[in-house]
Amino acid sequence: MKPRLKIQPLALAVLTAAFLLAGCKESANTNGKPAADEVSTALNAGEKAARPDPLVVSAAPDFGTALKVVPAGARSVSDTLRVAGRVDFDEYRVSRIGATVTGRVIEINARLGQTVKVGDALAVINSTELGQSQLDYIKARAQADLQARSVERARQLFAADVIGRAELQRRESELAIASAEQRAAADQLRVLGMSAAAISRLGNNGAINSVTPVVSTVAGTVVERSITQGQVVQPADALYVVADLSEVWVTAEVPEQQAALVRAGQQVDIEVPALGARLTGKLIYVADTVNPETRTVTVRSRVNNAERQLKPAMLATMLIQAAPAQRIVVPAEAVVRENNADHVFVEIAPRTFRLTPVRLGPESGGQRPVLDGLKAGEPIVATGAFHLNNERKRKELE
Repeated sequence: MKPRLKIQPLALAVLTAAFLLAGCKESANTNGKPAADEVSTALNAGEKAARPDPLVVSAAPDFGTALKVVPAGARSVSDTLRVAGRVDFDEYRVSRIGATVTGRVIEINARLGQTVKVGDALAVINSTELGQSQLDYIKARAQADLQARSVERARQLFAADVIGRAELQRRESELAIASAEQRAAADQLRVLGMSAAAISRLGNNGAINSVTPVVSTVAGTVVERSITQGQVVQPADALYVVADLSEVWVTAEVPEQQAALVRAGQQVDIEVPALGARLTGKLIYVADTVNPETRTVTVRSRVNNAERQLKPAMLATMLIQAAPAQRIVVPAEAVVRENNADHVFVEIAPRTFRLTPVRLGPESGGQRPVLDGLKAGEPIVATGAFHLNNERKRKELE
């Protein structure tokens, strides 16, 4: 007879418990998430609910700095356009002076920076071309005088019935030709720079002078000289540049997107870094076309320069005020710089504030216009925003 296997009561209880636990695990895997995952999710949700918003800060009654809360108001604001520019000559006050004849420079009278008047001799040129033209004029004048006397005698002979009308007409024709040649020779001398008085003296005394001065046509300062002793020059060469610097231009390039903000006659401010001063001018020119390479519009302002402080080619910044428009503004001290962006504290509950990002324009009169991020009337911290932001950072670290 085989012996029977006896199971102790304690072992039976352990086996029963193991089967029950296995059944529970299988049921959880079949019907949904494991129980452990559900517990983890619940814990994370509770942690997130307990974590405070890092952009919100509350000021305790004993906060060390007085906070001033004001509504964001609207006011008339003019946008200021800052464009790079330069000082330039007034082109209506600049003269590029050259020789009127081809010749050799024998004398230089004007130096750089020298002040000259109209008619002052800047240099002296010896020209064989001028001498030959004077000789041609003397010959033409002598021939014209000879033909005039011949016509006078022919008229007397015709009146005495000594010569016929055909001979008189021939001599009159020769006189007309000689007179035309004299006028042409005189015109050539005027082109070469001789005045009417000098041409008259040449005809009277017959003295040929092949030396001629290079004279200034405007009063001003010699700002450029391109001439040396003994140099051979031609009428196409610019030997001197004389400029009246009592008024100068400031020229700037305005981006085409902002060209609508400028108009001729508008008053502008001009900053000259070299002088450390701000000047006032008036726009006298706004280009009608856009530069296709730089996509800019050229504007020009005239500035008084009676004291000669402004030098052509100096760098300058032109500040152009646009037409006033209603804008939401905030005090400059209310702005908090965070993560390279502008923010303000908006009150969302009594003594509770949220750090709100905003897009602002440049400061003007202690106020900054709001371009985006804030509505009119929203309460903001106008005083104490810096200390309030420090308190927010401290609580965030905690």
